[in-house]
Formats: sequence, structure tokens, C-alpha cells
Amino acid sequence: MFDFISFIPRAIVQGIPLLLGSTGETLTEKSGNLNLGIPGVMYVGAISGVIGSFFYEQSHTGDAFSSAAAILIPLGCCLLGSLLMGLLYCFLTVTLRANQNVTGLALTTFGVGFGNFFGGSLIKLSGSSLPSVILTATSNVFRRSLPAAEKLGWFGKLFLSYGFLAYIAVIIALTAAYILSRTRTGLHLRAVGESPNTADAAGIDVARYKYAATCLGSMIAGLGGLYYVMDYASGVWTNDAFGDRGWLAIALVIFTIWRPNVGVLASFLFGGLYILHMYIPSGMNLAVKEIYKMAPYVVTIIVLIITSMRNKRENQPPASLGLAFFREER
Repeated sequence: MFDFISFIPRAIVQGIPLLLGSTGETLTEKSGNLNLGIPGVMYVGAISGVIGSFFYEQSHTGDAFSSAAAILIPLGCCLLGSLLMGLLYCFLTVTLRANQNVTGLALTTFGVGFGNFFGGSLIKLSGSSLPSVILTATSNVFRRSLPAAEKLGWFGKLFLSYGFLAYIAVIIALTAAYILSRTRTGLHLRAVGESPNTADAAGIDVARYKYAATCLGSMIAGLGGLYYVMDYASGVWTNDAFGDRGWLAIALVIFTIWRPNVGVLASFLFGGLYILHMYIPSGMNLAVKEIYKMAPYVVTIIVLIITSMRNKRENQPPASLGLAFFREER
């Protein structure tokens, strides 16, 4: 029989990086910026956290190791690295008005290369015989679950057995949804994404909102990369281990119709679809396994077709998405 008690927690853990990546990209796209560099941003956020954690673990062992520092140092490095990626994207697309599609793809290539270069350097510094960096002590802190998780049986396993970043990811998504739909700041941000010329005429600083939303979105997406390494991968960094999760996060934005609150359950669904091939018997037939791996993308295409057929304005992307803003043309 299908083991839901085992499957659901793994689907949630698999979905948290997608939730953080999609929430960050949703904020970015609401400002009219289409950042296809999210996979690279997540990669840089992850390796930045790994670098901070690696040097902290190397210099602090035994009683000198602090759980608070083991959390704050990787988090700070991750946020700084992903922030710089967001600033670079904004400088190129908002200030210099470069093509957003090309810039995003270039950032993805740069981010993966950046991560692999420094990841390989850390592997050499660690002297490991394996092609990986293992940060067990830091990972144990990130993966620490609530004390009552083991005592509450299936309820504890389903709802309380995750690291703190998983709960923060849900809070960030719900907070982002509230800000976008219920606050003046969210209204201004959506106005910038829909019609920057109109927003500018109303006195809204278009460039400031684009910078703020994109940089904040990049920082949130970077946390997704850090979560993948420290929690999902148990502190093991391996070059090119992310797979297509960054692209799945972008696909999730379309799937959720640009609504971060819908992204909470949708990311868990995507996480489940991503690992479905591990739970459905397929024998040695690799072709069947590959078909199961296609499930998240097939579902996204179906949702895109359905929302396009409904042709509701609230289900469409921001009107100025991917377009540069030229104030002098107003």
C-alpha cells in the first residue's frame, strides 16, 4: 500500500525550496521584472551559506561550536550573496534597461558556475576523498525538529518534524500574500507591475519598487538554496546537485497564478510529484520513471492552458512583465 505517512513529510521537505524560490519570484514578477536567474540566485545563496558554515565549522569545534552562530552565519552569508545577485540583475535591467530574458539566463549560468567554482575549492580545502563538502554539525542545527514531534505519532511526523526554515518559508509566503493583496505597499507594487507609466504619473517611484521587490525576492529565493543543502541534503554540498529545482520554482509561479498563499500547498504538491517515481512501483523500467518525473511540468502546462481559456484578468501575469520602463516615454 502507498505509505502516506512517509510520503507526505518527504514531499513537504522537497517542496520547501520550491516554495521559497516561487515566493521570491512572485514578488519579483509583481514589480514587472521577469527574473529567469532564480536558479542561479538559489545556487549562489546556497554556496554562500556553505562557505560561511564551512569556515565556522573549521574554526570552532567541540565546546566552541555555537548553535546560534551556526544558524546566523550561514543565513547572513546566504542573504548577502543572493542580495548581490538581485542588485546585479536590477542594475542591468532597471538602470541599464538590458533585456530581462537574456540577463536572467546569464545570471543562471553565472550563479551555477560561481557555485561550482567555490564548491570545488571548498572540497579541495577540506581534503575530502569524496567530491562533496559535508557540514554535519551545521546541518544538525538546521534540521532540528520540535521537541514534541516524536511523542505525537503520525501528527508529529506530519506537522512538527521539520527544521525551522520550513516554517519560516510558510510564514514568508503567507506574509507576502497579505502584503500584496491587503496593504498600500502591495497596491503600489502591483501598479508598478501592471502599468509603470501610470504608477509613475501617480507619484510612485517605479525604480525603487522594482529594486526593492527584486532584491527581496532574490533573498527569499536564496534561502531556498540554503534549505536544500542544510536540511534536505543533510549538509552535503555537491556540485550540480540542484537539478532543475530552480526552474520548477519558476514554473510554480505560473501554477499558482502569481499568488504566494496558493504556493504553500502547490509547492508541497510539486514536491510530491517530484518524488512520486520513488513511491510508485515501476520495476526496472527507467522509461516509466522518467514519465513520472515529467508530472510537475505536465501539470503546469495543463494549469496554464486552463487559466488561459478562462481569460480572467486576475489569472494573467502583470501586464508589463519583462518590459523595460522608459520614463521619458510617459
